[in-house]
Amino acid sequence: MRPPELDPLFAPVSTQPGIGPKLAGLIARVAGRETAEETRVIDLLLLAPTSIIDRRRRPGIALAPPGTIVTLDVRIDRHEPAPRGRSNVPYRVFAHDDTGEIALTFFRAKAAWLDRLLPVGENVIVSGKVDWFNGRASMVHPDHILALAEAAAMPLVEPVYPLTAGLSPKVLRRAIEDALGRLPQLSDWHEPTLKARNTFPAFAEALADLHGPHVAGDIDPRAPSRRRLAYDELLAGQLSLALVRQRVRRLPGSPVVGNGRLVGAIVQSLPFRLTGAQQAAIGDVAADLARHERMLRLLQGDVGSGKTAVALLSMATAVEAGGQAVLMAPTEILARQHFATISKMIASTDVSVEILTGRASSRERAAALGRIADGSAQIIIGTHALFQESVTFANLLVAVVDEQHRFGVHQRLRLTAKGTAPHMLVMTATPIPRTLVLAAFGDMDVSRLDEKPAGRQPISTVSLPDERIDDIVTRLEAAVGEGKKAYWICPLVEETDASDLMSAQARHKTLSARLGPAVGLVHGRMSGPEKDAAMQAFKSGQTQVLVATTVIEVGVDVPDATIMIIEHAERFGLAQLHQLRGRVGRGQEASSCILLYKAPLSETARARLSIMRESEDGFRIAEEDLKLRGEGELLGTRQSGTPGFRLASLEAHGDLLELARNDARYVIETDPELKSARGMALRTLLYLFRRDEAIRLLRAG
Repeated sequence: MRPPELDPLFAPVSTQPGIGPKLAGLIARVAGRETAEETRVIDLLLLAPTSIIDRRRRPGIALAPPGTIVTLDVRIDRHEPAPRGRSNVPYRVFAHDDTGEIALTFFRAKAAWLDRLLPVGENVIVSGKVDWFNGRASMVHPDHILALAEAAAMPLVEPVYPLTAGLSPKVLRRAIEDALGRLPQLSDWHEPTLKARNTFPAFAEALADLHGPHVAGDIDPRAPSRRRLAYDELLAGQLSLALVRQRVRRLPGSPVVGNGRLVGAIVQSLPFRLTGAQQAAIGDVAADLARHERMLRLLQGDVGSGKTAVALLSMATAVEAGGQAVLMAPTEILARQHFATISKMIASTDVSVEILTGRASSRERAAALGRIADGSAQIIIGTHALFQESVTFANLLVAVVDEQHRFGVHQRLRLTAKGTAPHMLVMTATPIPRTLVLAAFGDMDVSRLDEKPAGRQPISTVSLPDERIDDIVTRLEAAVGEGKKAYWICPLVEETDASDLMSAQARHKTLSARLGPAVGLVHGRMSGPEKDAAMQAFKSGQTQVLVATTVIEVGVDVPDATIMIIEHAERFGLAQLHQLRGRVGRGQEASSCILLYKAPLSETARARLSIMRESEDGFRIAEEDLKLRGEGELLGTRQSGTPGFRLASLEAHGDLLELARNDARYVIETDPELKSARGMALRTLLYLFRRDEAIRLLRAG
């Protein structure tokens, strides 16, 4: 149970003074929550300002720089209301100081209210942004208007928060001040020596500093208060991952030791030699499987580095040991791709492979479920459908999850609840920077495949402005005439009035007009059978150009495709561009990738395209992507359940992540149930950062 003293912080924001359902919905948006109902007072406390407004600048009217916020001491001269019936004309109040005159400008304002607020002949303090028109100063809707006697009530330094249309800074500020007033006295969860060494203030003091900055340096990510809060967030994340790992490992795993018969036969029949990185990863997995503790390993591989072979040999070991193995993919296309690849790789053996996806007919599904339940299906491949209640395994020993970045901690736990607590190998084709691996997958051991299989040709990458598109189509026509295959990627399925981007359907039409029936089309809105048919036509050579959306980003394998054209490349993230490029260069022939962009390019887009031209190393590209986009966007936090940080930044607080990881490990070793005085305080920390699932694990034992 959550400690009752935290109840005021977990009240919905709609219980705060002046916050109704509509404002609660707007606050949810800036706090990064899905709905108003799940937005709590604590979310306001953990909402970090992005900058500050300094109202201490008092230059006088004539010396106020355009576009800056200043505070002025002025005398009111006259009012100039809008003409009757002309509500689009502003109401102006003219005022002066020793240096010059200014117009205080108001739209749709009530004359009686302005008369009371700005009486003619009175001196008042106004603060807001000054603009100049034809040599005249103007301040539209001043932020603050105060009589001289009230001047001390004006905040001189104000934090600036992210906002959304309809939510005013004043309303948000009032709600945050109310939240600060609800903060109870809490025991500190940090060791006194760690606090002293890092000059961390107390939690309440750090929050007061965050929301009450005095100078710009106070909201710098490296300021002691911000570092304290960042460390709290990182420690909550690392502690919850350590508890997940402890829980997963506590369920006894059965050692899985094969006799090498199948593994040897598969390795012999492979049309390529395993790389050193693949052999090392296979060794890591074999050692994990042989232990009594359950394996929980992340296999990171660059595009085309051969993760499927490592996964298959891990699953073959389970079959040798008399059990079953399962491979779960995030999409139907990818599951069928794995089924085709693995069926080919084990053709020389007597292993039976089953596929189970949501698309199977009820009769096919019933037959497949029977074979899975009686153990005659030894390797089972499928989508999420594999982990529904109706699927029962005879003896599941190894579970492989593909595209791990789409599965969060919750899914990792649900996956392990199936049957006999299988060993887990999770794979990602998206190289993830080391700091992000620690942050999102700190509960896992990691193997990296950073070599390309022998014989893979480099991919030549160029970027061209979209006015060169006719040249590209002419070159594509010649390539198709020589029997080559190409992908043409578009960002949209169909054109909309709101967008000037080329859609896949429109591009398919224009290319078909030039190249005829050699052009195919695949996108996410097509049905499963339609997608399969389009992919099969491309594989078999019936079509030679495949116009597609990013539905082909991961796992699609057509070794004789050698040309990749990405339209509006400036709209894609680096990792996505790298994934898409990885669809070519999979055979023995030299391949090329053309990045078409619409000028002018932003600085970030220019940097992205430049990195793509310079490097094919997915791990370097991932590090650069982290610098350009930040961790939240990189992992797609909303979809994946992985942590998008609110106060911590891996760029500014990378040193704290390592510290938090070690601290969490120490806590789990010395106080695994979090029952000591510090352990109870750490439970509070987990609640504050919404890591309740980790506390539920403690209760579940």
